[in-house]
Amino acid sequence: MTTVALNRRTLLAASGSVLAVGVSGLLLPARAEGLAPTPSMPGGTNNYRKGAPIVDRIGKGGFWMTGTVRRAGDGAPLAGQRVHIWAHTIEGQEHEPHSHGATLTDKNGAFRLEMPQIIPIFGQPHGHLAYDSGEFKAVFLRPVMRSAKETSLEAHFVLQPV
Repeated sequence: MTTVALNRRTLLAASGSVLAVGVSGLLLPARAEGLAPTPSMPGGTNNYRKGAPIVDRIGKGGFWMTGTVRRAGDGAPLAGQRVHIWAHTIEGQEHEPHSHGATLTDKNGAFRLEMPQIIPIFGQPHGHLAYDSGEFKAVFLRPVMRSAKETSLEAHFVLQPV
């Protein structure tokens, strides 16, 4: 059996806990907050070409674009979702059709597509990714790399049903 000693120190610690958590936090069970949907990024739609084909690789490869797709609210992974990827690379500019491709998420909601090395355009090395298949609201991302020497870029989608 555990004995709790009531002294000034334990009373102060307990009072501080009540203030930090709030009385309602002591009376109500813990609740998970819903996962908010990913907002589209400014510039994400630049040079977008609807309907890029699903491919095993864009160009000769050497650079990896990876990430996940989950459902807003509960965060469940979304399998079979189409992610469109394009960028300015050593093999072509982002407006050129051969610089675009798409892939599907696996059973864990993860995607991975190899493409040529991304190079800076307008001073920033960056990629473009889009979800635009219709079951969920479209999201366009434009993540910027810290360095043009990086050989991978990761982006995550949290999608909201239409």
